[in-house]
Amino acid sequence: MKIEPYLNFDGRCDEAIEFYKGAVGARVIRLLRFKDMPGNPPGGEFPRENLEKVMHANLLIGETHVLVSDGRCGGKGAFAGVTLSLTVAGDAEAARVFAALGEGGKVTMPLAKTFFASSFGMLTDRFGVAWMIVAEH
Repeated sequence: MKIEPYLNFDGRCDEAIEFYKGAVGARVIRLLRFKDMPGNPPGGEFPRENLEKVMHANLLIGETHVLVSDGRCGGKGAFAGVTLSLTVAGDAEAARVFAALGEGGKVTMPLAKTFFASSFGMLTDRFGVAWMIVAEH
């Protein structure tokens, strides 16, 4: 059994994928668009303006698969109550990733040494996804 996060960017998935490629080295393992779906989806035909949107994608970030989608393409994803924790190899990598993910986002706890990690910080990225960055002792 395994658990994988599935993030719904509600119409901004292509932008998010490109951002995560640069910020955390995400690799696209698989990407399907709504236009690739055979037949009509349950509940009726998908709006034509959304056919190029991401129906499903599998990103590999480090050793973890993160699944992403445009979902219903409404314009603003909501990620309340969920935080992704990213453990990195050292303080320099923590600083790099923290800065990259924080670009256009909001720092909720600056990156600093703590009693449990040589670097730890929290932020919400430009898409509203909350992150904790950890470089363990």
